[in-house]
Amino acid sequence: MLQIAIAGDLHDQWDLSDHAVLERIQPDALLVVGDLSDGKTRIPTLLRQVRLPLACVLGNHDTGRDASGARLRHQLDLLGEIHCGWSLRTLTPPGLAVVGGRPATAGGGHHLSRAATAVFGPVDLEDSASRIQRAALAADPALPLVLLSHCGPTGLGSEARDPCGRDWKRQSCDWGDHDLALALERIRCKRPVPLVVFGHMHHTLRRQQGERITFLRDRRGTAYLNAACVPRHGEDQLGRGLRHFSWIHLSPAGLLRASHRWYGLGGELLYEELLWSAPPQVEPLAPLAALSQPELPGVIGTATPPLLKRC
Repeated sequence: MLQIAIAGDLHDQWDLSDHAVLERIQPDALLVVGDLSDGKTRIPTLLRQVRLPLACVLGNHDTGRDASGARLRHQLDLLGEIHCGWSLRTLTPPGLAVVGGRPATAGGGHHLSRAATAVFGPVDLEDSASRIQRAALAADPALPLVLLSHCGPTGLGSEARDPCGRDWKRQSCDWGDHDLALALERIRCKRPVPLVVFGHMHHTLRRQQGERITFLRDRRGTAYLNAACVPRHGEDQLGRGLRHFSWIHLSPAGLLRASHRWYGLGGELLYEELLWSAPPQVEPLAPLAALSQPELPGVIGTATPPLLKRC
């Protein structure tokens, strides 16, 4: 079983305290969904120092409002092979295939910004979907496959609170990536996709509309996780510093558990919001002698966090 930490939209909230937490909790891999900052180089440089198997994809904010693409290109150079936009990154160990979606996407169907076009050239809907599909089908079929994108696919709902719902205008709509949805459908004709991870649409909705739905699982067994808890640095009502990571338990057979977690600065798990858990397998009855000495499971202090003081 793999334990995977996911850092949602960072928006400049990543520092050595996150490295210290990761050193303590020791996930098998770390995934980063983009919007590191507004085109700055500090966080790409820090991510190169993380001592974990790591895959990242850049988001729309990472262009830094620089239409020339120079800021986007500089960050791609700093990240190197860590960045997996439109490509396959195989993490061995732990044994995980990660395929990135379209880099620098802002959602809304299919659109390349001027910065993305300057770096990657004109890439239409079909070309983008084909790139994702080819990368996924090149992955070792024995490894679990995760699609990692800044924005999720279309088809997850058109209400503001849906995982990719537009909430910043009064008329809500599905603001997902159509190329990612096309690629996903084609990939699943050849192999299973247990998990799609993304961000972009923040958990707290605009105009006091409440909270976003951050997890869905469809009838074909694919789970969709929005990891964009923004801001991801904060404090609880006791003044304890918090760092947010989404957390996945993944086996070769599929997803086992998904949650949002808030860790203290010493790596202690302070709050956990359980999103989904696989039904327990039915096991044969134990002999009567074994029932006389039951093993009691450890108890994790799990709770939905109180109102956070944002840093």
